[in-house]
Amino acid sequence: MMTVAKPAQLPACDVLAFGPHPDDIEVACGGTLLRLQQKAWTVALVDCTRGEMGSRGTVADRDREAEAAANALGVTARCNLDLPDTGICSDDEATNRVVAAIRAVRPKLIFAPHARDVHPDHTAAAELIGRAHFLAGLRNYQPSLGAPHRAHTLLRYPGNQPIEPTFVIDISDVSDKKADIVRCYASQLGPRNTQHLVQGLDLLERTIVRERATGAMIAVRSGEGFWHDGPLAVTELSWLLG
Repeated sequence: MMTVAKPAQLPACDVLAFGPHPDDIEVACGGTLLRLQQKAWTVALVDCTRGEMGSRGTVADRDREAEAAANALGVTARCNLDLPDTGICSDDEATNRVVAAIRAVRPKLIFAPHARDVHPDHTAAAELIGRAHFLAGLRNYQPSLGAPHRAHTLLRYPGNQPIEPTFVIDISDVSDKKADIVRCYASQLGPRNTQHLVQGLDLLERTIVRERATGAMIAVRSGEGFWHDGPLAVTELSWLLG
């Protein structure tokens, strides 16, 4: 059963995924998280805000939906940093909440939003998590928040604007399960709103359209793309042979 925890109380996991709002993680990398768990990697999720300024759904709705989605995804734990929706910034208070989560989980891999996005919270969350990821590894930075730790890899996922991915993961085998997880966010599903900047399609439609387009980049049915800052170090060459 998934644990709902405070940042400093999160259990140790292999993977830590951050989202500006509930549903961002599932939409962007839900399929990849499912595949990682198939390999017995443990996963924790951290939402920065409760999405209280969103046009659809109440805070209570989104809390329930986030817990249901986490249970459907099968992750070990989920928590919310309770940062203000539409007001995320990388000040010391917010940074320390992220640092506490990173040091508690001690992940090998972190997923975070890409800074290129029309939603200011996504851009701000990208900066916040990047700052905290660096500071979390400094021995003399806020030792009261736990022992220093920096993940081996930080990957960025796209939000409301496309980015050219560093690589694409084939999620075709889990795309149907991912769709069921996105359906947990019932408050975000509904009629098209062509007047809304990012909701011309509902959440599930946008998810499917994007993963089909991304999958086409590598000639598969469904894919999730990620961006890495700089070259990825490769020590195992067998993957080059397929």
